[in-house]
Amino acid sequence: MSFEMTKGLFKLDFTDQHAILGVPLDAEFNDIRKRYMKIARRLHSDTCPFEDEADKEWANQFLSKVVNPAYNKFSKESDRQEYNLLIAAISKRVAKEQPKMQVESEAAKQLASAKDWQEAYKTAVNQLADKQYESVDQALDVINQISELNMIYLLRKERMTGGVQPTQPPAKPATPATKATTTAAKPAAATSAPQSSPPKSQDSLVEQSCRRAQGFMDSKNYAKATLELREAQKREPKNSKCHAMLAMCYFQQGKATMAKLEMQKALASNPEEPVALDVKKKLEQQASGAKGKKGGDKPGGFLGNLLDGFLGNLLGGGKKK
Repeated sequence: MSFEMTKGLFKLDFTDQHAILGVPLDAEFNDIRKRYMKIARRLHSDTCPFEDEADKEWANQFLSKVVNPAYNKFSKESDRQEYNLLIAAISKRVAKEQPKMQVESEAAKQLASAKDWQEAYKTAVNQLADKQYESVDQALDVINQISELNMIYLLRKERMTGGVQPTQPPAKPATPATKATTTAAKPAAATSAPQSSPPKSQDSLVEQSCRRAQGFMDSKNYAKATLELREAQKREPKNSKCHAMLAMCYFQQGKATMAKLEMQKALASNPEEPVALDVKKKLEQQASGAKGKKGGDKPGGFLGNLLDGFLGNLLGGGKKK
């Protein structure tokens, strides 16, 4: 029983919950809830109108494994905020990977050149949503089409806000400068600057993510900091600073095992990474301090810590009574 969705934002390893529910990216929660209730009635085994038993089974499984988790991303304010951060991050990736993007649906192609693109986007999504779950055969196809619309929408939104602009100017001004003054010594040095600009631009994106993550960490919002750092790691998987900061986030959230893994990755890239060394020290202090406490954490992995802690509390409680 396949639930695979492979087009639009799904191609960027992103689960497009809006496309699954058939709502625009800027939909209000009340509209999302109404849409979910409509889909749930359509796919639930008690109310599903499909005649074929295999189709009914598919609908029921799709509801529980795909639609319900999609709605859960919007049911809590904190989850909505985290998901909005993910959309902002994927929007940057869409703009960055624009030259490699390909769309297949006619609706997405029309949206790419539409003048009133915002209104055209909502109209196209709503039209597709009307027939999204009419049959099993077209459900996944419609989801893919809506996700392509979402991808084009994010791209055009980035263009409007200037998000795509910085990647274009450095390449063109460089060629007139080199042609105009090829014989002088100083202009020759100037031509080398644009050649090194792409890596600096990429580095700055990682640094910006790290700065934003540090701001979240300072306000003890480690969940948002984690999202920023994971996005930065996609650009530079071996960046020691990202791994070290992520290790600190995990440590502050009580996830010692994850903190240790990220700390080790950071030190593997840079043995002198200060934040990673700080996390290592804290983990060692935590481990040594736990040895003297009954019912505290003991070396034995996550399950060992969990079981030991539970048994320690249970036995300790019995002694107090």
